[in-house]
Amino acid sequence: MNAPVKPSKLIKGATGDWEMVIGLEVHAQVTSRSKLFSGASTAFGGEPNSHVSLVDAAMPGMLPVINEFCVRQAVRTGLGLNARINLRSVFDRKNYFYPDLPQGYQISQYKSPVVGEGEVIVELSGGESVAVGIERLHLEQDAGKLLHDQSPTQSFVDLNRSGVALMEIVSKPDIRSSEQAKAYVSKLRSILRYLGTCDGDMEKGSLRADVNVSVRRPGEALGTRCEIKNMNSIAFIGQAIEYEARRQIGILEDGGTIEQETRLFDPDKGETRSMRSKEEAHDYRYFPDPDLLPLEFSEAYVADLRAQLPELPDQKKARFIAGFGLTPYDASVLVAERESADFYEAVLAGLADRVRDGKLAANWVINELFGRLNKEGRDIQASPVSAAQLAAIVELIGEGTISGKIAKDLFEIVWQEGGDPRTLVEARGMKQVTDLGAIEKVVDDIIAANPDKAAQARARPQLIGWFVGQVMKSSQGKANPQAVNDLLKSKLGL
Repeated sequence: MNAPVKPSKLIKGATGDWEMVIGLEVHAQVTSRSKLFSGASTAFGGEPNSHVSLVDAAMPGMLPVINEFCVRQAVRTGLGLNARINLRSVFDRKNYFYPDLPQGYQISQYKSPVVGEGEVIVELSGGESVAVGIERLHLEQDAGKLLHDQSPTQSFVDLNRSGVALMEIVSKPDIRSSEQAKAYVSKLRSILRYLGTCDGDMEKGSLRADVNVSVRRPGEALGTRCEIKNMNSIAFIGQAIEYEARRQIGILEDGGTIEQETRLFDPDKGETRSMRSKEEAHDYRYFPDPDLLPLEFSEAYVADLRAQLPELPDQKKARFIAGFGLTPYDASVLVAERESADFYEAVLAGLADRVRDGKLAANWVINELFGRLNKEGRDIQASPVSAAQLAAIVELIGEGTISGKIAKDLFEIVWQEGGDPRTLVEARGMKQVTDLGAIEKVVDDIIAANPDKAAQARARPQLIGWFVGQVMKSSQGKANPQAVNDLLKSKLGL
């Protein structure tokens, strides 16, 4: 049963409130070197029709042979989605004509999929989370690709993708906003990447989504849905949902009815447009594929795969919060990508026990490193600052050798020039001044030069911050901030 919808999820229409109901069918390309029913390569970017076997081309007499590795990947994905693994599943033929489908049917699964019901917990901004039910995950083969821009009078067919293994992950209609839909796809992609079952590269078509959108009055029965096909961008998914919901509300408030149909999203115009009327399951004349035996697993087979699963984002997040004292937000940012989490743990591993501060390390990874990487459009694998170098900077802060301000200067030097942070601090005289005598002289000089400010600070202690800033400026950021604070409070009688 769905949780009650908060008022913020409702859309204001001209005649009252409306509620979106969204379900997604995500097509994830299985990470495998060969196709689902043949030994042809799945490598991206080959010359057209260079990765095609006789099976993929549907030559007469060619029979499919199941790729056991793809089956393992599907089961592992189901386990990662907390889903039921069906010990017996069946491949079906889904019959339809398309020029890039040589067999005239797609081998898919219908009534007996490899994975049954599961659940994904999706975190939203503001600390809210929502549970999105998984209806099923089934294996199927991809179609080829039509190229319409090679000739003014002909379309060309590239069968390199024909037969590539896909997992279709179907959610329940539990999603109530574009924000939830985007967060769900992001979380699903993260889980797949952790598992290594799909690379999640939407630009290359490894992950695509069909988005089903309907609207209804709060508490009423489900409305008629429209399906937006082949979305390959999380941002576009959000835009398409917002436009489609408004379109449907406009029709209904004008007294019209929604026709069940398949639509496409035009990102240039930011709108959806009709493609065709929506087919029903019976239109495809599903029947069990006579060339393939049912898939049957033992409990031991599934248990063995479960035992080999890596630590997944939710588990890692809980460990980071409990073990390193991180906030749920910081932990979520760090575990969103496996490479980011691994980098953070490598930074921690590089810290000496006496200065191992999980929160300080997280701040530097998230704010300084990720901030700079995002600004320059790089991913973490291309970071000029290694985990060992960042650990050295954090360690220098933790032991009081440098201040936070000096650390930012040091980070910039390492980013631009590289080098060992400790050696750089020594060579460039960047050590923090902890000699109280030297700091005291600076404090005395500034108080003496600003008697009016000193009087104001004695009356309003929060004004001490001005003095701290002046002392740090005078010492070029090298004075120990805590020592400066303590000395100022003593000198000003606070």
